[in-house]
Amino acid sequence: MAVEEIANRMTGELAPNGDKRADALLPSPMIQNHAAFLKLMADGTLLCAWFGGSLEGKSDISIHLSCLEPGTDRWSEAVRLSDDPARSEQNPVLFAAPDGRLLLIHTAQVSGNQDECLLRLRELRVSPGGLAAGEPALLDLPLGTFVRAPVTLRDDGAWMLPVFRCIAPPGQRWTGSHDTAGVAVSLDEGATWTLTEVPGSIGCVHMTIVPLDGSRLAAFFRRRQADYVVRSESLDSGRTWSAPEPTDVPNNNSSIGVVRLADGRVAMVCNPTSAATSAARRQSLYDELGESDGRPDATGGCEPVWGVPRAPLTLCLSEDGGRSFPLRHVIEESSGACLSNDSVDGRNQELSYPVLLEAPDGAIHVAFTYKRRAIKHVRLAPGWLVAQAG
Repeated sequence: MAVEEIANRMTGELAPNGDKRADALLPSPMIQNHAAFLKLMADGTLLCAWFGGSLEGKSDISIHLSCLEPGTDRWSEAVRLSDDPARSEQNPVLFAAPDGRLLLIHTAQVSGNQDECLLRLRELRVSPGGLAAGEPALLDLPLGTFVRAPVTLRDDGAWMLPVFRCIAPPGQRWTGSHDTAGVAVSLDEGATWTLTEVPGSIGCVHMTIVPLDGSRLAAFFRRRQADYVVRSESLDSGRTWSAPEPTDVPNNNSSIGVVRLADGRVAMVCNPTSAATSAARRQSLYDELGESDGRPDATGGCEPVWGVPRAPLTLCLSEDGGRSFPLRHVIEESSGACLSNDSVDGRNQELSYPVLLEAPDGAIHVAFTYKRRAIKHVRLAPGWLVAQAG
């Protein structure tokens, strides 16, 4: 699908696409749209947040949100929720707090310097006039703390926010080579935070926590090294974590989405490709910004791999708590080319940064970046997995 055709189809209409499936391209006035996050509200409204602008890392990148109300088949026009003229605002996370507040957490960085990122929290308010965001508050976490995955409640009610630390040695530019994973914990409803590191996690980012049984949790990570999705486990409700170990799912240094389904299986949406399956490479995530401050790239740490194709988009299923994912169903196919982040010339063909959730009726909702031009929503009706297995 050409860039112009994608733009023409960004109407938000959720239309049937074969048996037990419906698709929509969400409305957005921005030329680039990336990093979707889904949240299903108690009244059945489905929210989708993402970042949009001209190019990832540019200061015109802001957080946007659209909603799909119960009983409707069209996503609303996008609402802009942030507007910092000096920083690129990225990676929204939506959280319905136990006290009734709807919260937005997102990053804010200057250019491609993820190690200088601020983490902001805003309350979202719904009124007859629409949706609006309150003034941002800074989370008291170190510079360079990034988010991507949902907040999880601990057994004592504490908020657990999975994070990754974007670290660069003094005097050097961030490249991803020293990134590590951790969990930010708040005991006072987001007012203050403490950070716990995941041991042995260099290169592990986008930590996603999945409750299993009792006090046992699993966490899944994207890898800067573009080798495998890796998994960590906690036996004490998230207070401590084991060192991550590889699963059988390849990873291309791109985001994953993981949930536990009502039937007990763990479902992951990702691009099961890796550096071992493709020779495609690019210099860095932000090599198109054309901005440099004279510092050399970071040395040491792991060796990040950028540019491995971000496709196909695949739903993987596990019956052993996420150690292995033998059942895999392709949701969307493309070349996955991502040697450019440009959203104008059509070179980018990635199907990336998926997020998924299971609704109470058994439907599975997936949202993802569609060729850096749009956010695509796919609704898989109850029984879709059974039909695929048959």
